[in-house]
Order: sequence, then structure tokens, then C-alpha cells
Amino acid sequence: MTKTRTILIAVLSLAVALASWRFLVFGVAQAMPFMAHHLDGRAVALYAHILLAPVALAAMPFQFWPRLRARRPALHRWTGRVYAVAVLLSGLGGLWLAPGTSAGPVAAWGFGLLAVLWLGSTARAVWLARAGRIAEHRVWMLRSAAMTFGAVTLRLQLGLFAPLVGFETIYVITAWSSWVPNLMLIEWWLRRDRARRLPVAARGAA
Repeated sequence: MTKTRTILIAVLSLAVALASWRFLVFGVAQAMPFMAHHLDGRAVALYAHILLAPVALAAMPFQFWPRLRARRPALHRWTGRVYAVAVLLSGLGGLWLAPGTSAGPVAAWGFGLLAVLWLGSTARAVWLARAGRIAEHRVWMLRSAAMTFGAVTLRLQLGLFAPLVGFETIYVITAWSSWVPNLMLIEWWLRRDRARRLPVAARGAA
């Protein structure tokens, strides 16, 4: 990734993370009216999700900061632990919330599958790091980060398209469009990166 793109991702992630905590000032009903119905029966899951998903989003860019990894490896590991715990708790909360969404079954399946894949990819990344398989760890962290960044793409899509097609319609669509294209893009980038490295590896083996 270019430096400009990395900075843009970091700025957008931090901005959305901070904006997501607006419910601490205004309350859930005013700040997130489309999620307020979860307060009746799913309050624990709701607060786990809306409190800790922004933590994961804010921590995510720092995991890909090369200088931090090289100069402060202990800080990199602790940031990674914060990220993983935030994903675990907010992901479980999201999985609990998904079946109760007021947007219907299509959105429920989209948000539910996102939660499962987010939890699974992050758990895989953590396991690989602990096993010392750092190159594979990086690949799975990129997949996890693509889904974490779905919080940003969801809000961008809501802001752009809600005035055109209505909030209810675009909210159902973003249950899928906020993260599936992100995963497709990162898979394309990983394939291209592997293809670029293969000739170098082949020349070294010759």
C-alpha cells in the first residue's frame, strides 16, 4: 500500500471510531435510532458491540505501521492484543444482535456472516502469530482488517446513498456491500502480491 493510502485509511478509521462513540454523549436512541430497539433484551450485546468495535477500528491501522513493528515490537503486540479482544467481544455482540435487526432477514444474514468471518479471521491471525508463522499471520490480519474497515465503508455508503434510495433500503444493502467488496479487494491484492513475489523466489531457488 502506498503511504498516502495508508494515511487515508488511518484517518478515516480514527474519525469513524470517534464518531461512533457519540452515543456516550447523546444516548443510543438519539445517536443510533436504527439500533435502539436492541436495548430491549439485547442491551449487553449492543453495548459490547458499539463500545468495542470502535476500539478495534482505531487500533487496526497501527497494526500495519512498519516503524512501530520494527522499533516497538512489544507495543505492536499489545496493540494487537487490544485489537483481538475488541474484535472478540464486539464480534460476539454483533453475532447476537444480527438475528434481531429490524432490517429483515437479508440484513441479518449479512451482518451475521460478517461477525462469524470477522471472529474467525482474527482468531486465525492470533493463532498464527503465537505459532511464529508471521507471514501467514499478516495475511489473515489483512483479511480481518478488511472487515473491520467495513465500519467505514458502511457509513460512507449510508451517507452517499441514503438520500437517493432511502435509509431502510441502503441499510439492507450495506449489510453486505460494506464488507464483501473489501474482502474481494484484499484477496485481489494478496494474489497480486504473491504473484509479484513468485518470480523472485524462483530466481533465488535457481
